[in-house]
Amino acid sequence: MHSGERVWRERGLRSAVLAGDERAWQTWYEEAYACLRAYVGWRCAGLGDLADEAVQETWLAAVRRIRSFDPERAPFATWLRGIAAHVLRNLLRRRAARAGKFMPLNGEVAARPSAEAALESRGRAERIAGALAALPDRYEAVLQAKYLDQQSVAEIAATWGETPKAVESLLTRARQAFREVYLKRE
Repeated sequence: MHSGERVWRERGLRSAVLAGDERAWQTWYEEAYACLRAYVGWRCAGLGDLADEAVQETWLAAVRRIRSFDPERAPFATWLRGIAAHVLRNLLRRRAARAGKFMPLNGEVAARPSAEAALESRGRAERIAGALAALPDRYEAVLQAKYLDQQSVAEIAATWGETPKAVESLLTRARQAFREVYLKRE
């Protein structure tokens, strides 16, 4: 869809939503849910419970803040992803704070091997999600474009109005920053 058509359509949906049209919300929800869920799932490194909570909180925040959505600044899906990024950072902070308060002080309780493996896998996923949340927005965006959206370097460059070499360099820096943050969390 052409940018002008998208803006016109999203302005109409926003006006309808603000007027109380439930079908307009349903339309937006159905169009945006799959992309939002994929983005949040990627950011949560496969932690389904965290992803479910984040998607739910993102929609609640979107409902509360729909008046601030401006279709001329960004598409609705992009706006939702921005909300989701903030929601995820807050959820991860809250989970880390709770984990710190309730972590056992000694290692006397031994988990069964399967439970131990599940905890290790979950811990790794939480470190990945935390590392992604700690990255600068531009790094996260280029990693998302490459690994979630599966765009080539040339496609990212064309979309962003940059050279492929600049995108390759940005990807290199983003991957290095991710590694550094991830390793600090281990």
